[in-house]
Amino acid sequence: MPIKTEEKPILNRDIDVGPCKDGDFGLRESGTKPTDIPGDSPIEEVRNAVPVTDDSTLPVLTIRTWVLGPLMCAITSFMYQISTYRRSGMWVSESCAQILLLVLGRLMASTLPAKMLGIPGTNWKFSLNPGPFNIKEHVLVVILSTTGFESVQMMGTIEAVKVVYYKNISVWASILLIMTSQMIGYGFAGVFRRILVDNPYMWYPYIVPKVSFYRALHDKEPRPRGRLSGFQILMICAVSVFAYSIVPAYFMQTILVLSFLCWIWKDSVTVHQLGAGFYGLGIGSLALDWDSATAWVGNPLILPRFTIVNILVGFVALMYVCIPVAYQMNLFDAKRFPILNSGSFDYSGNEYDVTRVLGEELELNEQAYREYSKLYMSIGFVIQMGFGFAALTGAFTYFLLFHGRETWQQLRQSMKNESKSGDIHNELMKKYDPVPRWWFYTIIVSMAILGIVNCQLFGQEFQLPTWAFLLSLAIPSIFILPLGMIEATNGTYLGIGGVAVLLIGHIYPGRPLTSISFPAYAQSTKMHAITFLAEFKLGHYMKIPPKSMFLVQIFGSLLSSSVKLGTAWWALTSVENICDRDKLPKGSMWTCPGIQNTLTSSMVWGGIGPARIFSPGAYGRVYYFLLVGAAAPLVVWLAARAFPGKKWIRLINFPVIFMSASFVLPAQPVHYWTFFAVAAMYHLVARRVAKGWWARHVYDVSNGLDLGFAFCGVLVTVCFGFSEILGPAWWGRDFDSFCPLSECPTAPGVVQENCPVF
Repeated sequence: MPIKTEEKPILNRDIDVGPCKDGDFGLRESGTKPTDIPGDSPIEEVRNAVPVTDDSTLPVLTIRTWVLGPLMCAITSFMYQISTYRRSGMWVSESCAQILLLVLGRLMASTLPAKMLGIPGTNWKFSLNPGPFNIKEHVLVVILSTTGFESVQMMGTIEAVKVVYYKNISVWASILLIMTSQMIGYGFAGVFRRILVDNPYMWYPYIVPKVSFYRALHDKEPRPRGRLSGFQILMICAVSVFAYSIVPAYFMQTILVLSFLCWIWKDSVTVHQLGAGFYGLGIGSLALDWDSATAWVGNPLILPRFTIVNILVGFVALMYVCIPVAYQMNLFDAKRFPILNSGSFDYSGNEYDVTRVLGEELELNEQAYREYSKLYMSIGFVIQMGFGFAALTGAFTYFLLFHGRETWQQLRQSMKNESKSGDIHNELMKKYDPVPRWWFYTIIVSMAILGIVNCQLFGQEFQLPTWAFLLSLAIPSIFILPLGMIEATNGTYLGIGGVAVLLIGHIYPGRPLTSISFPAYAQSTKMHAITFLAEFKLGHYMKIPPKSMFLVQIFGSLLSSSVKLGTAWWALTSVENICDRDKLPKGSMWTCPGIQNTLTSSMVWGGIGPARIFSPGAYGRVYYFLLVGAAAPLVVWLAARAFPGKKWIRLINFPVIFMSASFVLPAQPVHYWTFFAVAAMYHLVARRVAKGWWARHVYDVSNGLDLGFAFCGVLVTVCFGFSEILGPAWWGRDFDSFCPLSECPTAPGVVQENCPVF
């Protein structure tokens, strides 16, 4: 039977912060009005999208789950891994998978007989057709399938060993690396489940639209008289953006980065630096497609308004205060290099040739390093890195000041198996057995033991000693709670790979493979833990039995990582000269664009090491950002206590401010400005003109836009990408910001090709 929901009042979207009660983390909703449902969610977006009823009779782990889920998981895992090695890959988005699995699920429900079958040797029986394909089945099948979309961080270590450094790594070492790095994060997720899932204020803004999408596909919503239903709105948006997206994807890629200032002043280096949407400051730049607005920064229709304001403050502070001032002051010889670039350079401004300073055993040759050059970076990348440092220390301070006491109370209640939450979704979930804690602890202990065994037996193959492996697990265990809390309330993400690279580079320098495997363990553990928790929250909203959710997630991860490892092993050992662009035939698709970044990163951070790059007198002052990040939330906390009536003060979130600017690269300024433009149209125009309509259908619009763009991407790739059929040859097809001088140096006497000499 379809899930029904009651009409809820439309309230102010913003979340505010007020006096704390036990376990509520101090979050309040401004303008909150009482609902007619006792114990309903304190978050308006959740009230508007998540049903407050449950049908516990719906079957979940059916034959359809175990046929469609593993099959789609294996296919998507194979496609994902192959696409990382090919110049033109094939990507399937989650929304495309949702639609395809819905069609296949309903096809099985309409064709298979309702016949009971038994498993030989057991008393277990199952039905070939347990009834209509229901919403809970659909969620589980999609979760199992989409584990194939998740990146395997540790795969970079195996790829680097085999095709970058041409060394050997055993099959067993590879299996244990992949298995332990993928699984151990799930164990850590169980430790923080009570705080980051059961707490109603941990709502994961990007999860709520998924609930709305499933309901639009399954609820038999009658069309209101004179209005469109949610599903009709979704499909209209999907068809519209599908038709439009063909233009930037195939016919006119220029509109993906419009840099208007460069069109007017074509010969000015300064203007190109200011106006370039790519590798410039992006003033006046814009992109005219949906993906540019959502792919990097987030979905502006989903993120809360106060989060968007914090992101804007961080971006402006980085791009239009810190970088221009530092560049004009010529800090770190900034004018010798591009103003915004993630590459590494020698003193002449050329790309740093790290092979000139590494020996046969991949260790730094000190004499060659002194004779060649120190390593330099663009001023934009250096300050961005500093913002990333500030975000991590700021997250700790923010967590302790604003959530420390409540978290401690939550932990005490968790240890006593108590819960004071009156949230209706928690009450509905009490009918299902929770996942025992020992299941999670077993994962942590067993994976840690396997990791230690791998380091003892094969550690020399990937340059990771046992102590480094254990340290790589300690880092995410510290960061999961504060970063998970920020992600659960603000919808913003922060990785810890950069900090892990710097730490191991200082402790264990001169080993390129260590600079890949160590941060891979740290980042993968943190990423999988929070992904696991977010999916558990989806199951919480959809009223899926926790044990079923756990089983599907674990099985999907094991299957996906196995298929990806098998695919990678086949490609890396069977395709001749794979990833070697000098030896591959002209036009070959097996160029491995992503692995080239791994090569540079491992040689720079592992070979040369951060101790030399950030030595006193070089970039060492960047470490002051650690202190700035730690102190900034304290200022807000003191101001909030001094002016308790000013509720807006508590909405200033410095971890979000810093972290939002810490990924300008690999994202680009044009993506930020497109994000802000869409956010302004929604929050400042649409919500004011048609607030009630938008509150009811904003997720239908967002899901429709995502779906249409995703299907357009699949169509263009299948029809044109694989065959390399290019569109019409004209200037509009050039994926170019037309700012050729944006990366030119401005220091006197520095000579670069196609750049003026000052």
